[in-house]
Amino acid sequence: MKKIDKLILTSFLGPFVLTFMVVVFILLLQHMLKYFDDIIGKDLGWDVVGALLFYFAIFMTPLALPLAVLLSSLITFGNLSEHFEITAIKSLGISLTRSLVPIFIFVLLLTCFAFYVNNNVVPKAALEAYSLMYDIKQKKPALDLQEGAFYSGIPDISIKVGKKFPDGKTLKDVIIYDHRNRSGNKQVTIADSGKMFTILNDQYLKLELFNGYDYTEGAAEQNLGAGGGNQESLRKTKFGKTEIVFDLSSFGLARTDKKWFQGNRIMRNVVELNHDMDSMENEVRGSRLAAYQTKNNLFVFHGKLDTLKLPPDLVAYKKKRDSIAEKSNPGSTHVINLYPFIKRLTPAEVTHKLKFASDSIFKLKVTLDEITGALNQTRMMKSQLLNMNANRINYQSEYKVFQIQLHKIFSNSIACIVMFLIGAPLGSIIKKGGLGVPVITSIFFFILFYLITSTGEKWAGQDKITVPMGIWLADIILTLVGLVFLRQARLDARFFEADFYHVMWDKLRRRFGAQNAPDPNAV
Repeated sequence: MKKIDKLILTSFLGPFVLTFMVVVFILLLQHMLKYFDDIIGKDLGWDVVGALLFYFAIFMTPLALPLAVLLSSLITFGNLSEHFEITAIKSLGISLTRSLVPIFIFVLLLTCFAFYVNNNVVPKAALEAYSLMYDIKQKKPALDLQEGAFYSGIPDISIKVGKKFPDGKTLKDVIIYDHRNRSGNKQVTIADSGKMFTILNDQYLKLELFNGYDYTEGAAEQNLGAGGGNQESLRKTKFGKTEIVFDLSSFGLARTDKKWFQGNRIMRNVVELNHDMDSMENEVRGSRLAAYQTKNNLFVFHGKLDTLKLPPDLVAYKKKRDSIAEKSNPGSTHVINLYPFIKRLTPAEVTHKLKFASDSIFKLKVTLDEITGALNQTRMMKSQLLNMNANRINYQSEYKVFQIQLHKIFSNSIACIVMFLIGAPLGSIIKKGGLGVPVITSIFFFILFYLITSTGEKWAGQDKITVPMGIWLADIILTLVGLVFLRQARLDARFFEADFYHVMWDKLRRRFGAQNAPDPNAV
């Protein structure tokens, strides 16, 4: 490696690592704000929060890498141009395109790494992150008794305290309603004071109550005496000190089996997405084939003369499905083809028999039962066709979802090269390093990239454009912009200097002024 290549590459690696960490942190913070209310107050351990942040940080990698490449390339070539190092390199006979080669090779390797991460690491991280987030949402808030309010977080238990002292353990005026026997407010404990502890690794809540009463109302009993009727028994027990233990297992973080989340598109790699798309295509073809075959059952008479044939793709699908079914059931009974042994009729004979049958049928008087049966059959036919069409539309929508995710895995990886083609030439044109102009420019192009990608994905979902065009639209447009910047950088254009626009304005004014000037020779 030449010293100039080493100089340029080392100038890029430092800002790249720094900007990548900063971008991941910003994107992670923005993403976690959506789940802030679901996390706060759940008494989660640092291991759970750390795992959640780690998985979501990996999930943000597809967006962070292109933005980090854009920002670091802008900073690198902005610094080199600002300190006239690019000018010195050109004076040695090395073109700007040649000076981009070492970083371009690094970005190519980074693109391959980004594809590996997007295809293998990100789906697993998304599965871990969102399954953990689901379990956190289902977890009950931490035990928190408030003064003067009933707390019902413990199943079938309501607790009210008059005052809670600053130590968090000492309580005053405690009232406990026990509903575990499902018979209403028939077990009540009242205490003058008490203390609250958690024992056995926070699995149980222990209350030590002092100077109180325990009221228990018994079930109704049949009084067989002279008075008759139902009576309720009431028992009142006074205590100086008593202990009550409640189970807090419902406050723990219960993990759900990850298999229930694996079907989501963001948790699938390229191979799995292709398999899902094949399954959806088979479902769509199966729904269409069922619609074609329904006519044999619904159109009893007219279907005999129907000349509608299956499309070629459905013919191939039906043949493949029948062959698979035959292989899966090798011992099944084969139907004997009796067609060669049946007397074949000539077309004239078939026409004569059908004409005779139709004339005989249409000469009969139509009854009310026949009209009712025809209407019922028509309604049934319409309902079945509508259901088949709805199923086909749903399968096509699912297919499109998986297709979009498949193309996003590739397009997000190629975006690293696209952002480099914008950042490096633009940095040499701006000739400003640091974190001022490069950051503003990077944010502008990243927002442009995000808006075009979102719009293209939306249009693809609405069938306004094809899925490949919608997902790759941002990469195509920004690649063209990057090539324009590269051409202008090779020509030493000064887009961001006021003199450039002054010169352009003077040229336009002289041109149009000369055209509009009066001819002195005119009469």
